[in-house]
Amino acid sequence: MSGGDFLLDTNIVLYLLSGEKKIAEVINHAQWHISFISELELLSFSSITSTEKEAIKKFIGRCRIIDINREIKELAIQVRKSTKLPLPDSIIGATAIYMEMPLFTADKDFKKIKSLPLILFEA
Repeated sequence: MSGGDFLLDTNIVLYLLSGEKKIAEVINHAQWHISFISELELLSFSSITSTEKEAIKKFIGRCRIIDINREIKELAIQVRKSTKLPLPDSIIGATAIYMEMPLFTADKDFKKIKSLPLILFEA
């Protein structure tokens, strides 16, 4: 599969940055999107080196960052209430629903969101 738009979960970005070729093949010709939550998560790891931070920033620069809005907030509330997912995951899932694009993730917990188009990566 290639082409199209994807919302990339934080874990997919980490796999990709660590050299996972299968992910690179899937998203090769796609437009990459990430939630502002993933941007915060990626840049706030306390143990990242300056080299890793620069690689993350370079990758983020190639992505469209989706910020929160009223509709995503409302969807995130619904997702959180119905699934009990952590708030960051609820926001990421709600963002994918709002944007009407599949979430590419390695986190099986996202299966709890029935209306979420999902591409599940298994290493």
